[in-house]
Amino acid sequence: MPKKYIDLETLKYLLYDIHKIEDVLKRERFQEHDLESLNMFIDSVKEFSDRELYPYFKEMDETPAYHKDGTVIVHKQVKTVMEKSGEMGIIAASFDYKDGGLQIPFSVVQAAFYIMDAANNNLPGYPGLTSGSAELIIEFGTKELNETFVPNMLSGTWGGTMCLTEPQAGSSLSDIVTKATPSEDGFYKISGQKIFISGGDYQFAENIVHLVLARIEGAPKGTKGISLFVVPKNRPKSDGTLEYNDVMTVADFQKMGQRGYCTTHLGFGDSDDCRGWLLGEEHEGLKQMFLMMNGARIGVGRGAAAIAMAAYRASLQYANERPQGRKLSADGKKNPTEKQSLIIEHPDVRRMLLLQKSIVEGSLSLVLLASKYHDIVITATSKEEKEKYNLLLEMIIPIVKTYPSEAGAESVDNGLQVLGGYGFCTDFSLQQYYRDIRIFALYEGTTGIQSQDLLGRKVPMQNGKALELLAAEIMQTIIKASKEDELKEYAAILGDKLKLSQKVLGHLMPFAMKGNYERYLADANLFMEYLSIVVLGWLWLEMATDAKATLSKSDKKYSEIFYESKIYTMKFYFKYEVPKTNSLAASLMSDEVVTIKKDKEYII
Repeated sequence: MPKKYIDLETLKYLLYDIHKIEDVLKRERFQEHDLESLNMFIDSVKEFSDRELYPYFKEMDETPAYHKDGTVIVHKQVKTVMEKSGEMGIIAASFDYKDGGLQIPFSVVQAAFYIMDAANNNLPGYPGLTSGSAELIIEFGTKELNETFVPNMLSGTWGGTMCLTEPQAGSSLSDIVTKATPSEDGFYKISGQKIFISGGDYQFAENIVHLVLARIEGAPKGTKGISLFVVPKNRPKSDGTLEYNDVMTVADFQKMGQRGYCTTHLGFGDSDDCRGWLLGEEHEGLKQMFLMMNGARIGVGRGAAAIAMAAYRASLQYANERPQGRKLSADGKKNPTEKQSLIIEHPDVRRMLLLQKSIVEGSLSLVLLASKYHDIVITATSKEEKEKYNLLLEMIIPIVKTYPSEAGAESVDNGLQVLGGYGFCTDFSLQQYYRDIRIFALYEGTTGIQSQDLLGRKVPMQNGKALELLAAEIMQTIIKASKEDELKEYAAILGDKLKLSQKVLGHLMPFAMKGNYERYLADANLFMEYLSIVVLGWLWLEMATDAKATLSKSDKKYSEIFYESKIYTMKFYFKYEVPKTNSLAASLMSDEVVTIKKDKEYII
């Protein structure tokens, strides 16, 4: 196991110096917190992760969750982490005081979960999903539902899930058929099946509270007819005891990665005795679910970024320890009598490590930026402020979910390559990170779905206002960077990419205006990649600008090498990654159409 799975200095630098969480603390909701208390929270989560998560990372992969006798058997550490997450307030960290929470900024909670994800990505999903489910019950549930379910969920005694997907309806939620039949006693009888339910059952949970999307009999077709229900595995009785609620664990899914994080197939109402309680209003289920969708997508990006970070730390350690080959001399020859070089001295290995660093730290900055926007939205003091930051958040959410997942997988792949043949062996962790991260491009909507959301919904939102606001934020950094001789070249490059994005959209928009949306969205994934590179270039330029300014000060929080490394990595990103936008733009503006099905089908 590598000695270090996370760069805590960079996490705190991004949280405090780049995204200035101290500004968020001035808002009324967070006034009881200060930097010292937040640091204590983060450090306690790091210590907890060192002790209770990281040591079990490999073991949980080697002894995966499995289905037996109607339940799922998971690693014993799931019990410990759920209990401790409740005791430490991790599950309830962002909740209101009145609901048993700590009212910690969402940004800081994401930083804490990032540490846990990097330590052992098999475990944080259990408390994370429980938190998300409790959030919806608090927001839309009656006082009785809140009192019945939430306290036990926040304590980690009961787990929580979200049940959306069905065997015949993956991402197409309009096609779900799980049925809810009203009874005279105020509950609904639930019947149907749900698949791919993360954390859906495990032997240590006294109860699992499922939030289930279902269709009330007679409801409109499509997404407008979907309602949301609280459906516990065991229903509480009036005396406080539990009785079985006809929720069956049919099977579990044996997966390529995240093998310690169980994924289940659930059956509801096989004996016609599954009771559910309506959450909020009828037919508002999808709208209610979207309350936590932004948070869930930030969480997916966060998890992928964390895995990529852990993989980077592992490959960096290996490169600093593994001697192999010798450096080329000035005449292009090698002297076999010289001592072997550490592989970190070879340019190609350094390129791969710098690629990892640029993706890993850029992804973390992106996640924290979105989290800060979320904090501002929920604490906004004016309609104008709320609208601005909600539009900015909506604009970048598809990128936050997608870039760390896709680029993060590329980063881990390069980390595996750094190890050479050993990267393919189970003795080293890179192969596990490689398997674990692959699911993140599928979680909470595939890359194709996120790309269509970005180009099809977010770019045209309010006649392009969200994109205009994002461009304005980027321009602020360009203007600041332009004042530094060392950075103005890169500021100009980023400005050119903004102009090129307008040219790309100028080519694509007429298709949408003519109603040819299939053509407009045919290459949405290329636009996602294009805009992601631009946004990450912005975040790296922001880091480099801050680092450059800090280097001239006498009271530096971190070492000179720390700040110089940010500038150096920005230069790497602009040399190797930013130029990819040119080929992407060329493809996006090409008149050649090859992915839309023609009348005559071609063999593909």
